[in-house]
Amino acid sequence: MKERVTGGLITGYVVLVVLALLYIYPFVIAVSGSFKTDQEANADPMALIPETFTFAAYERLFTGTDLPLWATNSFVVTIVVTVFRVFFDSLAGYALSRLRFRGRNTVFALFIAVLAVPSVVLMIPRFLVIKELGLYDTYGGMIIPLLADAAGIFIMKQFFDSIPASIEEAARIDGAGVFRTFWSVTLPMAAPALITLTILSFQGSWNEFAHFVISRQSPDLHTLTTGVGTLVSGQLGSGTQFPLKLAAAVLMTIPVAIMFFVFQKRIMSTTEGGEKG
Repeated sequence: MKERVTGGLITGYVVLVVLALLYIYPFVIAVSGSFKTDQEANADPMALIPETFTFAAYERLFTGTDLPLWATNSFVVTIVVTVFRVFFDSLAGYALSRLRFRGRNTVFALFIAVLAVPSVVLMIPRFLVIKELGLYDTYGGMIIPLLADAAGIFIMKQFFDSIPASIEEAARIDGAGVFRTFWSVTLPMAAPALITLTILSFQGSWNEFAHFVISRQSPDLHTLTTGVGTLVSGQLGSGTQFPLKLAAAVLMTIPVAIMFFVFQKRIMSTTEGGEKG
């Protein structure tokens, strides 16, 4: 019996290692390719170790493109969206979880229905709304439509449901209103869900591409995703320019990777945190 269990564990670990390598391999190729010359990247793009190690692609990104401007726009939009999305999603999730009002189940069902709609379907209606409100080609048009999302509201609502309502009774007896109870009592207990939502919001807004394509036109409002998109479309010259594109992709992943590595344990403890509450 022990031999079977040990054999099963070894097989499981081998499968996990193989899957991990398959998942990581493309990223390793990207990192390696960003340090190659154009000629080497074209001749042998799958080689893991560059024959000629060079920082030319990174130097060209910082000196020959508007990468600092793109990064600044991305950070501004991402930070604003993340802060307000966490706040608004928490408020909406708490309202759906705790407040009793007519049509509450219908509203929640509509949020679930929104999750089933592909985002590409909403691109044209979103563009028309932004245009009619006079927000096209502004920071407002890039930020406001992203300030809340159905997935975040669903996450917060489900977490608040796991917190016993009896915990809030003491605050109500002391005369605290709905918002004060939410802000001072319930929200601190939802820290694991808040951290998860913060990371998902940061990642989603940082990697957003389609919305920024339809909400702006000015080169001064390029984010990293749309700016790098101009590199992919070959606007910096002829040739494949693999190292340049891969270097930009590697730099884009750094902030999100840092967020995940720092808070990964908190993400995994979201359910546990709800049970403890």
